[in-house]
Amino acid sequence: QVQLVESGGGSVQAGGSLRLSCVASGRTLSDYAVRWFRQPPGKEREFVGAISWSGGGTDYTDSVKGRFTISRDNANNTVYLQMNSLKPEDTAVYYCAARLYYAVQYAYWGPGTQVTVSS
Repeated sequence: QVQLVESGGGSVQAGGSLRLSCVASGRTLSDYAVRWFRQPPGKEREFVGAISWSGGGTDYTDSVKGRFTISRDNANNTVYLQMNSLKPEDTAVYYCAARLYYAVQYAYWGPGTQVTVSS
């Protein structure tokens, strides 16, 4: 099975940028669709965006459209979340999750990385 680890989180001022990475090990990530989620402090975890196993399709929640971009480098077993024009409300723990291309459930999760945006 695949193991996922996120990195790239940190503290940034509003308007800044960060790029998160989700690195897979154990199996090739090209067999998996990947989603990014986030959990703001004191709130439920929420969907941020998704990329298909082939990289041919992406989807985003409305609040990040035009600011966040998901891409993948299957050769390096990595999915990225480029976050631009960050806002304080983007502060959260960010998680990547994966499912095999034929599966329904996102069964594999990373431990998360903290993103803090100050005003």
